[in-house]
Amino acid sequence: MNIKWNAEGYTKDFQFVHKYGEDVLNLIDAEKGMKILDLGCGNGALTRKIADIGVEAIGMDASMEMLNVAKSNYPELTFMQDNATKFTLDEPVDCIFSNAVFHWIDDQDELVGSISESLKVNGQLVCEFGGKGCAETIHSALQKAFEKRGLKYKRTFYFPTIGEYAPILEKHGLKVLYATLFDRKTALIGEDGMKEWIKMFVTLPFESLDKVLTEEIIEEAVQELKPILYEDETWYADYVRIRIKAQKIF
Repeated sequence: MNIKWNAEGYTKDFQFVHKYGEDVLNLIDAEKGMKILDLGCGNGALTRKIADIGVEAIGMDASMEMLNVAKSNYPELTFMQDNATKFTLDEPVDCIFSNAVFHWIDDQDELVGSISESLKVNGQLVCEFGGKGCAETIHSALQKAFEKRGLKYKRTFYFPTIGEYAPILEKHGLKVLYATLFDRKTALIGEDGMKEWIKMFVTLPFESLDKVLTEEIIEEAVQELKPILYEDETWYADYVRIRIKAQKIF
C-alpha cells in the first residue's frame, strides 16, 4: 500500500469511508459458520459489522497504526498485520471483503493472486474501491498547482474501469458476478474539509516538498476548487466507485 496513515485523524474525520462501506456488505452471501477476511480493515469498524452478521471475521491491514486503533476498539476480534499483495492464511476463507483499499495497491496482479490463493473454491470476493475518474477534479487542481511551479504531480492511485479490472480477476480464477461503476459525491467534514482531505489522502506527491510550499499548493488548489466542490457551506469530494462481487471458480 503506497500510503502511510494518520490513524487517529482517519478515524475521527473520515468516518464516511466505513459508513459507505456498510452498504457493500449487502453483497456478501453470508451463512452461519463462514470465515470472512476483511482485507485492509483499517480501524476495524467494518470488521465489527461483518462479525455482527453472524460469521467469523478476521481483520488484516499493513498499517500497525490502524491495527492499534482496531485492537483497542474491538478487543474481542482477531486482527493481523500483513501486506495485501503477499499475505497467506493458515487455511482458505469463504469470503474476502475489502472497502476503499485496492486503489492504493501498486501491483494489482499480486493483490488478486494473493486473494485467489486465500479463497476456497466457490468462495466470494466482495469489494469496493476508487473507479475511473475518482476525485479527478481535486487531482487536476493539484496537478495544475504543481505544474505551475515546474513540479511533477505523481499520480499514485489506481482507478480502473470495469473493463480494465475484470480481466485481472478472471486471470486469477475469479468469475465476475456483479460489477458497477458509479459517481458518489461525498460530503466532507468542516470548513477545512477539502484541505484536510488532501492532507489525509494525497501524501506521496508532497513528500519531497517543504511545509511552506506544501501549504501554499494546497491552499491554491482549495481556492480553485471552491466554486466547484463547495456547496451550501459543505465541501464535497467527487468520488467515483467501482463495486464488484466475484466467485473463485478454480
